[in-house]
Amino acid sequence: MLYLVPWLLRMPYGWVVVLGGTVFYLARGFLSGGVDPQHAHAGSLPSSGGRAETPEVHFVSFVLDDAQASWEQQFAAQGRAYRHAKLVLYTDSTDTGCGFGDAATGPFYCPLDERVYIDLGFFRELSGRLGARGHFAEAYVLAHELGHHVQKLLGISQRVDSMRSTQGATGASVRLELQADCFAGIWAHSTEQRDLLESGDIESAVGAAAAVGDDRLQRMTKGMVTPESWTHGSSQERVRWFRRGLETGSLKSCDTFSAPQL
Repeated sequence: MLYLVPWLLRMPYGWVVVLGGTVFYLARGFLSGGVDPQHAHAGSLPSSGGRAETPEVHFVSFVLDDAQASWEQQFAAQGRAYRHAKLVLYTDSTDTGCGFGDAATGPFYCPLDERVYIDLGFFRELSGRLGARGHFAEAYVLAHELGHHVQKLLGISQRVDSMRSTQGATGASVRLELQADCFAGIWAHSTEQRDLLESGDIESAVGAAAAVGDDRLQRMTKGMVTPESWTHGSSQERVRWFRRGLETGSLKSCDTFSAPQL
């Protein structure tokens, strides 16, 4: 992968980084290590080790660029215009268009400001406590959240918001999340078609999907499984829908709302 040189610009809400053509945001408090925000200059980034130069930041920037370019083509094929989402990297907590966000919530998408929020500490938890290792595990997480942006642009999330029954193993919330998994699979399908995948990448993504299933997380935290409180679906379901998008590369195949069985 080419080494990308970031450009750093200070804004009232934090910092804007231009990296490889991608514009994304570092919320206040993100920069640490060798970078002092009071002395950083627009158009340059100190080389002494700030987080804006870490491999994780370079990687998520590449994934964001590639996934959005892929969705742009998908939308164009349907005569639609794709509007790019933004990425916000933060540590601990940050203000969002959807209210206060913190690391405890994990990565999330805010439809009100059309931004994906990621605390990079989640990636350490993903590979550590949750046991989902590899770069493509991280790529799956970002592609899933970007899937929620696609749902907004297609009007799907707005329709779900108007539904009354959203909770439980077969509720609208779970179906929305499983569809985002399927959309992540569609992007993975495009990378496979372009020979971008390396050995073990798909297994890494599948491992991540299984790691964040509601049933697995409930067993880890509560020692019991309560499907009536699910919001994202079981490990098996998340893997199944990711694989469906991966195998078909088709939006039509991701209709979780009409599926009699998830």
